[in-house]
Amino acid sequence: MGKVLVIAEKPSVGRDIARVLGCRNKGEGLLAGGDYIVSWAVGHLAALCDPEDYNPAWKKWSMEALPIMPEQMQLHAVTSGRAQLAVLKKLLHNPDVDSLICATDSGREGELIFRYIYQLCGCRKPFQRLWVSSMTDEALREGFASLRPGADYDNLFASARCRSEADWLVGINASRAYTLKYNTLLSIGRVQTPTLAIIVARAQEIAAFVPEEYWEVRADFGLPDGQTYWGLWQDQAGKTRLTGPAAAEQAKALLAAVKGRPAQVLQLSREEKSQPPPLLYDLTELQRDCNRRYGYSAQKTLDIAQSLYERRKLLTYPRTDSRYLSDDLAPHLAGRVQRLAALPQLGALAAPLLGQPLPLSKRIIDNSKISDHHAIIPTEGALRLDGLTQDELRVFRLVAMRFLAVFYPPYRYAVTKVLTQVQTEANPQGELFASRGQEVLQAGWQAVYQQLQDWEAAEGPPKKAAAPKKGEEEQQLPSLQQGQAAQVLAAKSSRKKTQPPKPYTEAGLLSAMENAGRFVEDEALREQLKENGLGTPATRAAIIERLLKVGYIRRQGKSLLPTEKGERLVEVVPPELKSPETTGKWERGLAAIAGGRMTDAVFMASIRRYVQYLVQDCRTSNRFVRFPAEPRRYKRANPTAGQRKTAAAPKNAAKKSAEK
Repeated sequence: MGKVLVIAEKPSVGRDIARVLGCRNKGEGLLAGGDYIVSWAVGHLAALCDPEDYNPAWKKWSMEALPIMPEQMQLHAVTSGRAQLAVLKKLLHNPDVDSLICATDSGREGELIFRYIYQLCGCRKPFQRLWVSSMTDEALREGFASLRPGADYDNLFASARCRSEADWLVGINASRAYTLKYNTLLSIGRVQTPTLAIIVARAQEIAAFVPEEYWEVRADFGLPDGQTYWGLWQDQAGKTRLTGPAAAEQAKALLAAVKGRPAQVLQLSREEKSQPPPLLYDLTELQRDCNRRYGYSAQKTLDIAQSLYERRKLLTYPRTDSRYLSDDLAPHLAGRVQRLAALPQLGALAAPLLGQPLPLSKRIIDNSKISDHHAIIPTEGALRLDGLTQDELRVFRLVAMRFLAVFYPPYRYAVTKVLTQVQTEANPQGELFASRGQEVLQAGWQAVYQQLQDWEAAEGPPKKAAAPKKGEEEQQLPSLQQGQAAQVLAAKSSRKKTQPPKPYTEAGLLSAMENAGRFVEDEALREQLKENGLGTPATRAAIIERLLKVGYIRRQGKSLLPTEKGERLVEVVPPELKSPETTGKWERGLAAIAGGRMTDAVFMASIRRYVQYLVQDCRTSNRFVRFPAEPRRYKRANPTAGQRKTAAAPKNAAKKSAEK
């Protein structure tokens, strides 16, 4: 019987798989033993060819040559990976190798990495697919015991290939067309450009914001037993702000009218509320939380989570878009809680969950809300935290605490609203003051996060507390009864201004990318886009980094701000290129291909029509702006009428604009 060749995505994963399979004999780019040979890629070893590989004339950047649309897309070896590709090609054609196992990452891009290698090397041997969500030895053994035919993932590969080819076509053609027209090297892509447009729109909203002045009046009330509380003045419609030219005088008059006056509790209501635990983490929510708490970039969080998955074996597959678990995990969850109970910091939080069935619900277990991978949770293997960096410990702790929190009871509290009437001489109906208080009835899952805040405070300088929202300040109200008498002890007025929207942080931008449908006016399409945002959880960090690299946005503290170049680009591209609607349709189409509901031919035909439109629109548009001067990166040849007829450009300059 011949050997089975296992191809992993990177050397570190290959070594883990080799250990589980007992492959200890080292070779050039491989480990062998028994029935298996384990080798690996180093990320993408094969990629779509450059334009000049199809036609040497396409090396020159020329508007007349556009659109560049090869009839059949071809592959070539990535220069940096040619040595390892040669190793794989030799193994793929080794007569001793009868079959293969695809062990690249269990997702769209992992499938593309393996299939491109398989295709470029001209292999025809049968292969199976390893699909795991954890890199522990136990998970790998289970995965190898339940391999699936490679053909089961043909639709996933078709989706990945369409994504790759569509990004190439849009990136090459749009980037060249706009670079040529505006004589500035411009990078354009179907995800990065609408993402940039979102940042620019927020900056424009901030720039156009005109603050409005308003006044608030607060009264402090005393009760006969010495207890106190306070309230904000409100009008009969419930508004607490005094606005307009006479607002200052009105506030002054109110102070004089209510000072020292008797009052009574006019209305009192108490409502008990319950807040369930938050859902488990997907990658985007983990990135948001790490950005809010620790200032980590989306890319940094992804890198840390990937390390905790691959190297430390502490977390399950991080590049997931699901916040739920599958029902086959249910019997194993108690064991994971038990392992967390043995850890120093987490033991006290896990202890209340031990010795009783875990409360599983649709908020935790729901197969219908899982595509490729379930939510990020701790693995079921040994949890060894010694040797972790502070960053790794923080990310693991967030995931572990979220995993424990979902099994805790709801947070229960009571909200009390009080309306106090102050008798005044000027107003027979009296002036009204609104008070609001909150009482914790059951800490529930919030006890987990209170503990986290305590740990974070002990680890570093205290974070600046977030200011309460206007009109939503809380207080501990005394026991009150309707009709109860009170007295105004003091009153004061405050002059305030409305505030502009805040610039996007990475946490906010990730939310905007995930929920891009809210930027679409068409109601039906907005509903459809709830399932498809800008990019995927696995690619959003790279998009943000790409925008920074090409100089379209910049960081200022935690804020992301557009540069002049980024603002100018958004001015000149057509609405279709900067609208989340377009890329949302793409992602929906790619998901339909993966699910077998659309053919790749139909999808790619629409992409080619779109590329033709983009080039023609660029040629004929009169959207002329001046981009900021930059060091020239390419040679100019006879610029005429605002565009160059021919120009040489750095190899792959436009290709690099395509998002993955």
